[in-house]
Amino acid sequence: MTGEAEVVRSMALLRFIAGSLEITAALLMLHYGKVGIALRINAGLGLFGPIILTSVSLLGLAGLAGRIPLNKLAIVAAGVLLILWGTKQ
Repeated sequence: MTGEAEVVRSMALLRFIAGSLEITAALLMLHYGKVGIALRINAGLGLFGPIILTSVSLLGLAGLAGRIPLNKLAIVAAGVLLILWGTKQ
């Protein structure tokens, strides 16, 4: 398997794990049926989401590092940081 395929598989695996956690959280919310518990579950997901976004983005940037100029790589990295900063509560 090529290096690029491994990066893509890792990115997809992280997204699959994140999606599975989202579905599990939704099922837990339905199971408990209480707003307070649902908010706590949602808060946990809110903490987990940026970690996944950052991890997947860093993997993608690492995979592109040898193929795009350093200045464009810095622009993409800055974009990810701006997304995280803009969504900070």
